[in-house]
Amino acid sequence: MVRTLLVRGLLMGLLAGLVAGGFAFVFGEPRVDDAIALEEAAAGTAAHDHAAEEAAHDHGEGAAVSRPAQKAALFLATGLYGLAVGGVFALVFAGLRGRVGPRSDGRLALAAAGTAFGAVILVPFVKYPANPPAVGDPETINSRTLLYVVMILVGLAATAIAVATARRVTAGDDWARWTAAVAAFLVPVAAAWWLLPAVDEVPDGFPATLLWQFRLASLGTQLVFWTAFGVLFGWASDRVARRAAAPAPLAVPG
Repeated sequence: MVRTLLVRGLLMGLLAGLVAGGFAFVFGEPRVDDAIALEEAAAGTAAHDHAAEEAAHDHGEGAAVSRPAQKAALFLATGLYGLAVGGVFALVFAGLRGRVGPRSDGRLALAAAGTAFGAVILVPFVKYPANPPAVGDPETINSRTLLYVVMILVGLAATAIAVATARRVTAGDDWARWTAAVAAFLVPVAAAWWLLPAVDEVPDGFPATLLWQFRLASLGTQLVFWTAFGVLFGWASDRVARRAAAPAPLAVPG
């Protein structure tokens, strides 16, 4: 069963990754082009420094990987991302079946995908949203990456705490159980949002509209991926379950 779920997760993850790549190509890449154009224009107005001129062309046609090649590789990147996420999701899903969440495989897949989006994507995004090229100090990339990973771990830990809390609340109705679970999730997340340092490295004069268009496109790409993956994985799971539950045809005596 685990092997079947793993194959299903890899296949559906790949498909969802390609769908998300299409969204990113249409809505995200134009924002990246605009940000790169601003970066090149800013570098071009600097003093005729050779290092500044090289930085201005890091993302352009003279870069080690040209922009057309980067755009073509976008689908490869999202496809590989989908494969990796799909494999991990399938293994987690195998552990959740019959223990947590809805009994239906399709509904469990949707619930698990939605929870993963909230814990792994939305929680860190609220504190540390994505930035386009020309935003962010290269010298702080390690610390920013570490902070982002910490927020992902907080989101996962908060999800585990919420699930454990919901399972322990036996008195009362579903509203009491859900209220306790939501509170158990929000307390550590809100504490992390408040305690972890803020990161604000947007340069003066960078267009706010472009910044938020890029961030929304980045978040939208993840939303499209997790929605597509949850629907595809759930649909495939329900289809397999219906086939397994269907009665075998009666043999006709000769």
